[in-house]
Amino acid sequence: MDIRITPSILNADFDDLANEIAKVAEDSDLIHLDVMDNIFVPNFTFDFNAASKIIANCPIDIDVHLMVADVDRIGIEYAEIGSTSVTFHIEASDDPKKLISEIQKHGARAGVALKPNTPFEVISDLIDLVDMVLVMTVEPGFGGQSFMEDQMAKVSQVRAALNSSSRDIWLQVDGGISTETIEIATRAGADTFVAGSAVYKSADPAQMVQKLRALALNQLNNLK
Repeated sequence: MDIRITPSILNADFDDLANEIAKVAEDSDLIHLDVMDNIFVPNFTFDFNAASKIIANCPIDIDVHLMVADVDRIGIEYAEIGSTSVTFHIEASDDPKKLISEIQKHGARAGVALKPNTPFEVISDLIDLVDMVLVMTVEPGFGGQSFMEDQMAKVSQVRAALNSSSRDIWLQVDGGISTETIEIATRAGADTFVAGSAVYKSADPAQMVQKLRALALNQLNNLK
């Protein structure tokens, strides 16, 4: 199992994103782009044009997390413009199987996300179709929230399901990931970590990415 660290620019300086991304690009696996529409969640980040420019100019792969309504249409658009991974919320999709297929058809990995109150069983029939499952460890919509350790049972459920698949399916956690929590999430079975506040509120964002990776890898080795 590989470990991936995907810094979220939600807590970065939006007025200087090129430089903010450059700070962590060499040490990160992907950049996590949170797209919020103030409908599905009570916050707004980027419209499609702004997000398109970020994706086009990003020096490393982009991991798009869509917290938007009308995701069955919007998800395809983000795959079309070169996102490496497009994750949608199961709660917002009317036809998740079709959306997964369309995202993949346009060359992107397809991820499905679960809010804290959404049980794993809602997506159990999608496991053999998706490329990533995202378990939210905060309520989606805002950065800087506290890690919800009670979601680790769900992470373990997802890991057990993924272990029965021969496909390369990632298990991502997003929310409150820090030096204090990344080992907990690794033990539960996560391999892909979104870190926003921990990275961009640190004195040295690149060094924090390195530290988070080292903690996760050490925990993974202890589990073997």
